[in-house]
Amino acid sequence: MRCPFCSNPDTQVKDSRPAEDGASIRRRRMCPGCSARFTTFERVQLRELTVVKRNNRRAPFDRDKLARSVALACQKRNIDPDRIDQMVSGIVRRLESSGDSDVSSDTIGELVMDALKGLDPVAYVRYASVYKDFREVDDFRDFIKGEKLAPKGAEPPKSKK
Repeated sequence: MRCPFCSNPDTQVKDSRPAEDGASIRRRRMCPGCSARFTTFERVQLRELTVVKRNNRRAPFDRDKLARSVALACQKRNIDPDRIDQMVSGIVRRLESSGDSDVSSDTIGELVMDALKGLDPVAYVRYASVYKDFREVDDFRDFIKGEKLAPKGAEPPKSKK
């Protein structure tokens, strides 16, 4: 593993332990060149995935991009980062085990929405607002009302036009 600080190709593993309930290995490494320490994760990858975008453009699947978008939706929410990482790992496992190496961006979006709905309603609405391309406040209101996320008996305020 190349050192991210000085690009030395030889780094030493100082400690290894299971992470994410055994779904990955966490390794602490040290660079003998610059003495920097860093952490890497080793995960099983069942197959190379390609994301087919809405405009039919293709891009390699990037787990980190998925994790960043979920983390952004969960920002400033009281959600354990390990739960977020487990959720992302579960989504990736479902995609890899689906049997198809081409995955539509809509499929990924729906999997994330399903997972966030059970995790945190605010993160769910945040993610939905980007995924479904909300343009107006009424889009939020309609979505929340349609998803039955509003408190029971509470009527959303009428918009003033």
